[in-house]
Amino acid sequence: MRILLASNAQYFPAHGGGERSNRTLIEALAGRGHNCLVVTRAERFGDEGAARLRESLGDRGISTTTIADGLMFELGGLPVIAATNPVSFRAFFTSHKNEFAPDVIIASTDDPAQLLLEAALEDATARTVFLARATVALSFGPDAAFLSREKTDLLREADAVICVSDYVASYVQQHSGIRALHLPIALPEPGPHPKVGRFDNEFVTLVNPCAVKGLSVFLELAKACPRLKFAAVPTWGTTSEDRAALEAQPNVAILPKVDRIDDLFNRTRVLLAPSLWAEARSRIVVEAMLAGVPVVASKLGGLPEAKMHVPYILPVRPIDGYTSKLNEQMVPIANVPPQPIEPWRDALERLTGDRSHWEELSALGRSTALHYAETTTVEPFERFIGELRRKPRRARAAAQMLPSEQLRHLSPERRRLLEIKLRAKSAAIEPVLPLGGGKPADRLRVFCFPHAGGGASTFRSWRDLWKGFAEIAPVQYPGHENRKGEPFAASFFDLVYQLKMELRGVLVGPFLLFGHSMGAAIAFELARQLVADEVRLPLGLIASSARAPLYRLHHQPGADPHPDELLLQLRRLGGLPVEAESNPRFVATILPALTADTGLYRRYVYEEGAPLPFPILAVGGESDPQVDATHLESWRRHTSAGFGMRQFPGGHFYHRDAETSLFEAVREFYRHLPNLEDPPP
Repeated sequence: MRILLASNAQYFPAHGGGERSNRTLIEALAGRGHNCLVVTRAERFGDEGAARLRESLGDRGISTTTIADGLMFELGGLPVIAATNPVSFRAFFTSHKNEFAPDVIIASTDDPAQLLLEAALEDATARTVFLARATVALSFGPDAAFLSREKTDLLREADAVICVSDYVASYVQQHSGIRALHLPIALPEPGPHPKVGRFDNEFVTLVNPCAVKGLSVFLELAKACPRLKFAAVPTWGTTSEDRAALEAQPNVAILPKVDRIDDLFNRTRVLLAPSLWAEARSRIVVEAMLAGVPVVASKLGGLPEAKMHVPYILPVRPIDGYTSKLNEQMVPIANVPPQPIEPWRDALERLTGDRSHWEELSALGRSTALHYAETTTVEPFERFIGELRRKPRRARAAAQMLPSEQLRHLSPERRRLLEIKLRAKSAAIEPVLPLGGGKPADRLRVFCFPHAGGGASTFRSWRDLWKGFAEIAPVQYPGHENRKGEPFAASFFDLVYQLKMELRGVLVGPFLLFGHSMGAAIAFELARQLVADEVRLPLGLIASSARAPLYRLHHQPGADPHPDELLLQLRRLGGLPVEAESNPRFVATILPALTADTGLYRRYVYEEGAPLPFPILAVGGESDPQVDATHLESWRRHTSAGFGMRQFPGGHFYHRDAETSLFEAVREFYRHLPNLEDPPP
């Protein structure tokens, strides 16, 4: 068979269990004589990322060949094509997929945005198999970081869903109704498996120290056992606050992440896996036992399966949800309950204080894991995809008409009926205004439109600051936060039209429109539609961190960037810490909305028209790399009434640190508005 692995994660060097498992699986299939290919990407796009990948391969004695937008090399007996600087990673993948003409395409949860899954499903002949290796990266159920009906429906179109554990298979079937099967897809590395774990090794180790991985348990153990040396290996989940807490503990060392896992185990005495969320299985647990390192793990999710009944499997209190706040990686902060530390301390003290007990557990874990390694092969998966290839291909869902196409085909009567239904829906539940502001009142209201990828919660903190002056009414776009079960808008103007219909019943009384970045363009085009409809108009428009629309006159949209490029752009604007880029939970939570919104905004083209008949205030950050004073000043040309401009210290997201200054500027703008019906407060 011709088998293609679609990898939207760093294939080499691999630091995560899912990436290493994908690698061992496809290498095992190649070893069985199948014609296999991997299409993947560098950790970072650009010349620096290409150089780093070339250097890492060179350290292993592996040569590379430069191809268009990427590198080609051979690893583990099969060719690998890695994108290093593509205009579009999806287009890069599709081009090499078409050239290879696979019989089977393997996608997995290393691609939570389902960029490659969607491209794989477009293939006319190949069977698509999806590997579920992490419930957090799925789009349904209580473990999911991002719920999406659209992505769940896309997953239904896969020819098969194969899961890494019984826990994940049950989870998929229970929460989506999709038929799922557990097969051995977390294959161990080919032997021999040296015993590098020793009683005299230095550290009690935790990989990826963060809240959900049991950092609180780890720190309490370090405090309770000051004579022991502990080691932490930060990866995607570790924040600067986590790192500071680790550095403050004198008996904790911070180690670099490794591609050869035995380089870590030969320094590890005991491995801790005190996860407070449901792990899918945990490859590192089996790898540690293979190396003769005892593992102490929590009794959650698929961890007991990974432990294979070897002691110790200890109780924890799982996280009980998330707060409304985000950490520096833009990830919801988990509610971590107090943990029962005594069983963990007792187990650790016995394992580190009783050599004979350590040797006994090391031998038991190693023999169990060696039996697993010797009896776990790729053959069940190989047979499955062979049979799958011989079966009729699963029917793909019929292409659906986009909302914009539907609107164009509606008769005037049908369009009017749709408007009435949208208005009734808005009046009934107001999902578009989840934080309030939907009840018309005599007092001033400010309707706030968030930036690309942002939601109504962006403006939550404004309500108390502004309450003596105005009521804040944050607007929620479809597909975001409380509306994440809805599809994203099909085009920029579809979004503006939908918001107009949802807000039309509440745009009465005195109100202002405030939009930040993309939200400023949405507020502007909404205002133009209100003028055209000859309905109640806002008293004014505040455009924040946005170029004037005239810069979009005759705009030619560029190619869609790869998600990594979006994250890089967001980080350059100050909206994303560098640590969050490699955080799969962040990607699963934020990237779908960011991708959808920036896609709409990229295709927004301004059409000339009459200036707005009310004042505009343009505001922004003095050090914004994207919007300077000239861009803000140009908003003057879009109004026939008054105009004002203010800049504040900070960048594109200046308002996070300048809420009070921005508030004062808006209040001053309001005081000087012409034709106020009531005196300003």
